[in-house]
Amino acid sequence: MNKSIALTKNEQEIMDLLWKENKPLSRSDIINLSTERSWKASSIHILLNQLLEKGAICVNGFVKTGKNYGRTFSPAFTEEEYHVMQFQSSGCYQQSKAASLVDFVSAFIQDEEIDRNTIDRLEALLDEKRKGLK
Repeated sequence: MNKSIALTKNEQEIMDLLWKENKPLSRSDIINLSTERSWKASSIHILLNQLLEKGAICVNGFVKTGKNYGRTFSPAFTEEEYHVMQFQSSGCYQQSKAASLVDFVSAFIQDEEIDRNTIDRLEALLDEKRKGLK
C-alpha cells in the first residue's frame, strides 16, 4: 500500500471514530458516537462521500433505520496502514531510504521511551519477517 490519502481534519475525525469502534457504522451511529462534536446529518453525508471517493472507507452493508435503510461504512485500511502511507509519502521517508533501515530504527528508538511490550511487539514482527524469508 503505497498510495497516500490526504485527509481533512473532519475526515480524520470520522476515520478515528471508525478505527476506534472497529465495526461498521452508519451515518446515525457516527453522529451518536461523536461526543466531542455535534455533527449535522448533511455534514456527515458529505464527509462520508468524500471518504468514499478517496478510497478511505467502503460500504460494508445496510441497516434499517426507522422506515429507511442506511449504509454502514468501514475503513479501507487500518490506522497503522494509514500512518505508514503518510510516512511513506513524506519527505522524511524519501530521505530515510538513503540511510539504512537499521540506522533509522536505531535513531528512532534511542529518542523514545519504549516499554517492554513495545520491544516484544517489535521482536515478534522481526521474527515473523525472518520466517517469511526462509
